[in-house]
Amino acid sequence: MLENIRLSFQGLWSHKMRSFLTMLGIIIGIAAIIAIVSTIKGTNEQIKENLIGSGENTVNIRLYQGDNTYEMEYNGIPDGVPVISEETRTKMMDLKHVEGAALYTSRDAYNVIYYKNTGLSGGKIYGVDQNYLNACNYIIRQGRGFTESDFKKFRKVALLDENSSETLFQGEEPVGKTVEIQREPYTVIGIVSKSSKFEPVINSIEDYYTYAENNTGAVYVPDTTWPLLYGYDEPQSLVLKLDSVDNMTVAGKEASAVLNSSLSVTDETMKYKADDLLKQAEDLQKLGQSTNTMLIWIAGISLLVGGIGVMNIMLVSVTERTQEIGLKKAIGARKGKVLGQFLTEAAVLTSLGGLVGVIVGIILAEVISRVTGTLVAISIPAAVLAVVFSMVIGIVFGLLPSYKAANLDPIEALRHE
Repeated sequence: MLENIRLSFQGLWSHKMRSFLTMLGIIIGIAAIIAIVSTIKGTNEQIKENLIGSGENTVNIRLYQGDNTYEMEYNGIPDGVPVISEETRTKMMDLKHVEGAALYTSRDAYNVIYYKNTGLSGGKIYGVDQNYLNACNYIIRQGRGFTESDFKKFRKVALLDENSSETLFQGEEPVGKTVEIQREPYTVIGIVSKSSKFEPVINSIEDYYTYAENNTGAVYVPDTTWPLLYGYDEPQSLVLKLDSVDNMTVAGKEASAVLNSSLSVTDETMKYKADDLLKQAEDLQKLGQSTNTMLIWIAGISLLVGGIGVMNIMLVSVTERTQEIGLKKAIGARKGKVLGQFLTEAAVLTSLGGLVGVIVGIILAEVISRVTGTLVAISIPAAVLAVVFSMVIGIVFGLLPSYKAANLDPIEALRHE
């Protein structure tokens, strides 16, 4: 085998231009496939990142009525939906893949939060428990976070994120200042932000509304003071911190089932559901799957053309080396030996084309990324599979020429001019 490989490289080197032109179809086909697969993978990752957030591994379980979240401010506190107990929250920690669990309530923050004459015109206000900041991957940027005594003593203290702080205070130092929330004075004790910064790519009005809440700011208060602002015994939402983004769907369904088992509502459409952003990302990815598959098949046609080119040049090579083949068979070379030599030569030719194609495809993907701004992600399995596939093409399309060479009559071959 090693001798056959050596002879193959020797033959390719002696006809460099012809070998390169023969490999060109393979190179173009493999490069196109690698570039397309890399772009598809990058686009899918961009979709997932846009919906879920970079490194975000949390899932929210909220109360729904039909296909929409239940709005407490408009519909009031529903009958048959109990407050989620600390015992239930602790049960969530026993679910697979769950690393943290927290309870919270929320409202839209339109015209309810003011500092002097400046109001927060959007965003959200959250009533959170002691586990919320850790579960949602928040860190304290300035000041301090909530303490156990803040909850036990019903202190009216608040945390702002960076957006709400900038909107309300406009460069003024916020920590220690007092803001009004529903006409109740709350002292700002700190500024929080996500541990990893995420800037979503907004390409449509739907994207804007998806991220508008995060862009306009949020204010957090202890859940023990929430009844001062809104109402008592208000059903909470649940947020789970998971070990991986990929487990969002499974963990969300299991947690929803636990919460729904405690409901005693007459409206069967009212139930807890997880905000399955992973499923939304997968659905968006599937929308372009048929187009992506078609593009790969089109690129695959060039591999077919390249394979025909390999077969053609190998037939020419058999004709050119007829006397050489006759001599080998005359001195005792068996059919299998001759067949193996030509198949090896074809496989080496296309494998080299595959390797060069992978390199060209990676470069092409990076060029596309820089020109169009599209995220690309190089797929190592796709690159390995492309090289293996190119080798298979060499074997398949080299089979006919190799078979022809192996079955040459040695006497007729030696007479060949």
